[in-house]
Amino acid sequence: MLTLLAFLFALTLLIAVHEYGHYRMAVACKVQVLVFSIGFGKSLYRWRSKRPRAGQNTEFVIGMWPLGGFIQMLDSREADVLPAQLPQAFDQQSLKVRAAIVSAGPLANLMLAVLIFTGLSWWGQQQALPILASPIPGTWAARAGLTGGEKVVSIQFSTEKSDANSNDAQETVESFQALTMAVAKAELAHSNMVWTLTRPNSSKTFDLEIPSPDMISRDLRHDSQQLQGDLPTHWTALGLRGPLTQAVLGRLEEGAPAQLAGLRSGDLVLRVNGQDVSDAQQLRDWIRAEPLEPDFTPLWDIQRDGKVLTLAVQPVLSAPAGQVPSQAFRRIGAVVGAPPAMQWVRWGPWDGLRRGFEQVGQICLVTGQLIGKMLTGAASSKHLSGPMTMAEQAGQSAHLGLAAYLTFLALISVSLGLLNLLPLPMLDGGHLMYYLWESMTGKPVSVAWQRGLQKVGLAVLIFIMTLAFFNDLSRLFN
Repeated sequence: MLTLLAFLFALTLLIAVHEYGHYRMAVACKVQVLVFSIGFGKSLYRWRSKRPRAGQNTEFVIGMWPLGGFIQMLDSREADVLPAQLPQAFDQQSLKVRAAIVSAGPLANLMLAVLIFTGLSWWGQQQALPILASPIPGTWAARAGLTGGEKVVSIQFSTEKSDANSNDAQETVESFQALTMAVAKAELAHSNMVWTLTRPNSSKTFDLEIPSPDMISRDLRHDSQQLQGDLPTHWTALGLRGPLTQAVLGRLEEGAPAQLAGLRSGDLVLRVNGQDVSDAQQLRDWIRAEPLEPDFTPLWDIQRDGKVLTLAVQPVLSAPAGQVPSQAFRRIGAVVGAPPAMQWVRWGPWDGLRRGFEQVGQICLVTGQLIGKMLTGAASSKHLSGPMTMAEQAGQSAHLGLAAYLTFLALISVSLGLLNLLPLPMLDGGHLMYYLWESMTGKPVSVAWQRGLQKVGLAVLIFIMTLAFFNDLSRLFN
């Protein structure tokens, strides 16, 4: 029930914000709004303002099915309009005014996300410390000498090659999330960075220059191992992974190798075959790479209740459900890794507002890159999600607490805003494309062309929705 309520509330709120954006811009531009409706089907409730604005007498409607919404403006193309009211008709407005009204809906969704992220920054959140996990072997980060456990203290940006004595802007890094946002910022600006870091158990700092995305991409062209799968982002291209997590075992599967070897939840893995384990990520890599030789059993040194024990642990080859045997990997049947070190992070008024805009900008950038990759075939269309996945995520985030649910709302609000900006005739982006054509040619798109393009746009939307629903069903049954 919580999942359904969380999903319906999110859907209704985001649609209401979108349509309110259109409505407010129309009213500001003195265009008469006849109907403001949230939901379709039979009307559950309708009302008019007791003190309407001059030239406005909007009827507000709540429909039975909260699966969409709309505003109906005065338009001489749809009905006869009295000569005195023509200045208030939508179709009689200038191109800039029409474009502003159409753009206001998606922009309202983006601004809602900014407000949510800003509010969360002002309130404060538990965030992981900016301590690096062990890098992917053989990547730039590994070749640069990073081994895991280094803490990023500050970042210096520069569009040119920089050093520790340069005067470029330097930012203190307070959390791992801030670190990943800084890398995304550098990727967008195609700039170099200089990180100031500390080693584990040391307060002495050292500087490391991080190459720009262009430089690291050229380097990766010579490394065939890094070109497998989807094209890497700058973060993964560098060979970096998530925040450092200790090699502590969590839940164990009944009858799995970990339990049969005598391991327990809470055990800290110190060494494997005499080699020190730096973090959980390194241990997971070793488990997957461990050879399955009949006469060889890996020996693990673990710490339990202050004592060091040595146990023989032999991983088994296993393929996830629904995957072919060639995709099998070695596993021990246990959750590997404790939660990362956390701290409460809160930002001031200006920094919190800046972070709100930066987070939305980063999400837009990543989403745009993903859409581009799906269109070119560089990324799988399985990234598309439909209402079933959205409902599941709404329920999960609601169970995790208010901050998680608000973050979910912000993410979906950004997605809704970007979706409506796609250049499809049935969406706001399609109308903006019409206006772009009108601004270039001086003539509006003909009615015949609009009807034809609407059919094409409807077919594309149905295809996208069908694909997203199919992906939902695939995730459900797998």
